[in-house]
Amino acid sequence: MSPVISSEFAPSAAAKRGLRISFEFFPPKTEEMERTLWESIARLAPLGPSFVSVTYGAGGSTRERTHATVKRILSETPLVPAAHLTCVAATQEEVDDVVRAYAAAGVQHIVALRGDPPEGIGAKYEPHPGGYAYACDLVAGLRRLGDFEISVAAFPEKHPESAGFDQDLDALKRKIDAGASRAITQFFFTNDLYFRFLDRVRAAGIDIPIVPGILPVQNFKQAKSFAERAGASVPQWLADRFEGLDDDVATRRLVAAHLAAEQVLGLAAQGVSDFHFYTMNRAELVYAICHLLGIRPAATRVAA
Repeated sequence: MSPVISSEFAPSAAAKRGLRISFEFFPPKTEEMERTLWESIARLAPLGPSFVSVTYGAGGSTRERTHATVKRILSETPLVPAAHLTCVAATQEEVDDVVRAYAAAGVQHIVALRGDPPEGIGAKYEPHPGGYAYACDLVAGLRRLGDFEISVAAFPEKHPESAGFDQDLDALKRKIDAGASRAITQFFFTNDLYFRFLDRVRAAGIDIPIVPGILPVQNFKQAKSFAERAGASVPQWLADRFEGLDDDVATRRLVAAHLAAEQVLGLAAQGVSDFHFYTMNRAELVYAICHLLGIRPAATRVAA
């Protein structure tokens, strides 16, 4: 049986240090993945995240599993869920129905995304007839339907389909003008990319929080594949650090923990106080990084 997390929490350990953390999970496909997810949630929940987001697959392919995961987080944990929602493969009314169902379940935070085509990353995006065309349209629709907290995506190395940074910033500004309250970045491995992007954003008059998305490298080959599909660069020094460790899990974990801690501590040293972790439904590495940030568990009971 998966752990049940008590709602008896002390004040957030993160908040007491002036840091705000959040975690991303994805809906599980199998019983084993379900068990791993809920073990990870039970492990990370005592760190007091501001919210936890649950992803929505390409073409809305995980719609029901996303909804079920979000509802279980609401009913069995004290965590605040943020449900991902995309524009693809659905009419406006179908998307609105999903939003209404989330609102009825008690969800108050939506991560509004254009989404990837049903054929996957790399395929040409075509707005669904009668649907929300882009993320800014979805944000406007959410504002019409309720008083949601709305997070959107931002891209330190620009969106793979953007012609340039100016076009990318225009897209971000449209989402903010439509009502977005926060942007969470695509993951990056070199902190200078984030700070250069932040400079561009602020120079463009954008003043909402730009939260860095952090991907702890659980598996280098997998992370490299994600990066290639997402348009994120993988520096050679990162590849060099993991060279020869494909079959050495123990050493790979030590290297991964060091690199991720180095990245977040470097960001924190330059004044960053918000971190969004792409957990890949694994708790150990993320928990260790938060510990190094000085974030400790709040008082909690976990029952089997």
